[in-house]
Order: sequence, then structure tokens, then C-alpha cells
Amino acid sequence: MTTILSGLLAASLLVGLPVGSAFADEPTDGTGAGQSATEVLDTLEVKGRAPKTGYKRTQFGKAWADVDHNGCDTRNDILNRDLTGVKYKWFTHKCVVKSGTLHDPYTGKDIKFKKGKKTSTAVQIDHVVALSDAWQKGAQKLSKTKRTELANDPYNLLAVQGRANQKKSDGDAATWLPSNKGFRCEYVARQIGVKHKYSLWVTKAEKEAMAKVLSSCPTQTIPDYTGTGGSTTETTEESEQTDQSDQQDAQTQDDQSQSEEQTQQSDQQTSSSASTPAPAQEPAPAPQQQDVYYQNCTAARAAGAAPIYQGQPGYRSQLDRDHDGVACE
Repeated sequence: MTTILSGLLAASLLVGLPVGSAFADEPTDGTGAGQSATEVLDTLEVKGRAPKTGYKRTQFGKAWADVDHNGCDTRNDILNRDLTGVKYKWFTHKCVVKSGTLHDPYTGKDIKFKKGKKTSTAVQIDHVVALSDAWQKGAQKLSKTKRTELANDPYNLLAVQGRANQKKSDGDAATWLPSNKGFRCEYVARQIGVKHKYSLWVTKAEKEAMAKVLSSCPTQTIPDYTGTGGSTTETTEESEQTDQSDQQDAQTQDDQSQSEEQTQQSDQQTSSSASTPAPAQEPAPAPQQQDVYYQNCTAARAAGAAPIYQGQPGYRSQLDRDHDGVACE
């Protein structure tokens, strides 16, 4: 055994690898971790946004797949990592998170998470670099395997407040930043690290926005860890009994480009109505709901719709086996 270990050590030294790299790779490999965020930003290619043509969630593999084969899906892996005081559903081998507390990096608020109907969506898992944004900035040139890795990479995932996640949609740093100003430097630095790792580019406006944030923290480095560094501020308590309007705001699924498109349509309608005198007190027509039906969760996943939150097109209680408001988890 001693001879074998000595041989591996010698081989590592021969090719210039650090001791231990023959056994395991660091999870942040390729991010530029520990380097100046501003310097790594300057290494990213600057190009225009490519068309969104061909983008589907399924281009990045099955949603919340168990890519590390630990018996637990990615969503619960991140909840386990980012929540404190975690309690689990029975007989799930400490996988399915039943409750816990999130110190939300995006708002600085403490959120009581409770798995259940109309409550699970209060905490969502955000892709720091949204998948749609990644698709338009180089990911469509990556292999399906690499895109699946990006979608499930803990370095690119954070548990956050559902409403903040929906406001972000698939925006980049030029269009959205966390309301918690104490987290912006770390947030932008992590986006840079993700884009460096997966050879994604930035737009001119995006780079300028990132550089402006980093100008307030010139010593900020690329994070060398998953999760957050505990630099959040403005901490306040958020009641576990989130009011009904808050829950509805949080009921669209993580990183849905559909949410952005609906917002753009709404903005266009608002702009149009602002420039034209509105008719007197005429009630707005009720919004039409999409008639979407998935025979089972296999069909929902094949369409790239899973997980489906209550209130979304295609949600049925028959698909929500544990009745927690999230179908086809």
C-alpha cells in the first residue's frame, strides 16, 4: 500500500499537480476562485446577447436531477445546505426537508420554511446565472452533459426568497441586483465565477453593471465555496404565516423564462395605457388561463415543466403526491 501511495504522490509531483488532486477535484475548479473578481471579469468575452431561439429547460437536463447520486435531488441538497434548524420528512434518509430557517441573501430577511401546500414556494432555488441567460451567452454551444452540470452545480445555486427569485426572473446584473446591498459584491463575483467556469460571455451593459458594483469593494475575490459567505445585512424577521398575496407572488417556478415574457408583455401594456387616455372606469377583462394538461409527471418532465407550483398551468393535485403545493418534484 505504501508503495502505491508513494507512486501516486510521485506521479502528481511529476506533472505539477498539488498533492491530493489525484484523488479528488475541487468543486469550484475553473471558477477563478480566490482571484480578484475585477481581474477575472476582465478575462470574460464581451459580446451581444444571442437569440433565445431553441431554449428549453430540458436543454439543461432533467430539473433537479440527482447528479451526484447521493439519493437526494438537487433542490433538497441545496435546502439542506442553506437552511438552518432543518427537520426532515420521515423515512427519506435525511433528504426531503420538512422545515427550517433561511437567512435570505437576496433580501437579508429570515424566512421560516415549511414544506406544504401554499408554503413550499416561499423559498425557491435560484440559478445565480439564470439558465436562459446562460443559453443566450454561450451555453447553447456546450454539450448536453455540460449544461446539465451547470444547471445542478451547487456553485450556481442558492436558496432564496421566492418573490425575489421571481422578480429576478432570468435577468443579468444589468437588469437585476439583490435588494440586500451587503450581498451585491459577493453575488456579482459568483456570477463572474460561474461564467468563467463554463466559458460564458457577458454583454457590454452587464460588464459595466458588474464593474460598478465591484468598484465599491475592490478587494472582492471570486468565492471559493458554495452557498454564501454570511455577509448579508439588513436582517429582519419574516413571519412564517406569509400572507396570501406574497405566496401567490412566489408561485412560479425557478428561472422560468415564461415569467420574463409575461412581465415584458405587462410592461408593454402599461406603457401603452400610460401614453393613451384610459376609458372611464371600465373593468379589466379576467386573464385567460392556459389550458395545459400533463397526464403524469413523466410527461411534465419531458416538456421541461417540472417542478410545477400550485397556480401554474398544468398543476393538478393528482401530480402533487405529498400535497405540498409542488407537483412532480
